[in-house]
Amino acid sequence: MFNFEDINLDRIVVHNVGNKHHDEDLKLSKSEIQLEDDDVKDILLKYFLTAFNKEEFYNFQHDTDLNMNEVYCYASEYFEENVSFYDQSTNIAVHLYEKSNHPNIKGGEFYLVGFSNCVVDGEVCDALGIFKSENKDTFLKVYQKQDNFELGCENGINIKKLDKGCLIFNSEKEKGFKVCIVDKTNSNKEALYWKEDFLNLKLREDNFYHTQNYLDMCKGFIGDVYNDENEVAKADQIDLMNKSINFFKDKKLFNEELFKKEVIEQPEVATAFDEYKTYYQNEQGTTVTPEFTINNDAVKGEQKHFKHILKLDKNFHVYIHGQRKFIEKGYDAALDLSYYKLFFRDEN
Repeated sequence: MFNFEDINLDRIVVHNVGNKHHDEDLKLSKSEIQLEDDDVKDILLKYFLTAFNKEEFYNFQHDTDLNMNEVYCYASEYFEENVSFYDQSTNIAVHLYEKSNHPNIKGGEFYLVGFSNCVVDGEVCDALGIFKSENKDTFLKVYQKQDNFELGCENGINIKKLDKGCLIFNSEKEKGFKVCIVDKTNSNKEALYWKEDFLNLKLREDNFYHTQNYLDMCKGFIGDVYNDENEVAKADQIDLMNKSINFFKDKKLFNEELFKKEVIEQPEVATAFDEYKTYYQNEQGTTVTPEFTINNDAVKGEQKHFKHILKLDKNFHVYIHGQRKFIEKGYDAALDLSYYKLFFRDEN
């Protein structure tokens, strides 16, 4: 994990990157900003860094050669030749402008920031920050005019809402650097231009990656195999989801054999699970690791994708959090309706 307690903001350049599709301009500053006010530095540090609160790291990549990834190359040159900071800011801004070619991409201020004294996984290193502010908020302004107070408003950047960010740590260069990102603007397809088109990143294969990858495979197995089409009751599907996520929440170390014994249990389901794992690895082009240290941030992130709701027509939603044995399904021939019987001790 990273520690920003003693981090320094050393250099900063601000440009404005418009939407190329709409023929908006790329406006480049002539030089760096010389920050002499410590209060402004503190505000900028909070604005740039507060949103980075997950242990999710990426690496730069390229289909042909890592050295053909533009931002990777510009960052490498900066870390090797600190004097090239301004030149790299214009190179990266131009590259971002070229990738801002979708009609829904917003223009905005672009910041390149040089940091020092970052602590990442216990290692002290420099970092290069790339940030973009796309949205403006309206702020109420109260000011005194002679003997009265007057009201006005101004548009500005909300320092609690970073739209897009990227931190490139000068660590593991040969693997594509340690990189973390923020993209708060939206989740639409065009938003992927920040991570994929502009930065071209892949998840770093660490414990966060292994945890997320395994839970994603479990979710796929339930959706594709352990499902209605194979005559698996919805309550049983939800039960397997609950047992899977609870296993990850309760354990520190993941062991696949123990997972199959405690969660999947039934030999025929375990066999289907193994077959799906092979399919998943081939389909995703990834390796699902059978043993790793469980990352809690990854579990929290994936948990929201595991649905625990049993929807019955349009009348009832039953939230199931565990204990499948307390739910029984039946059929009432007189009413020609299915039913669930729920067993419980206390009613709140």
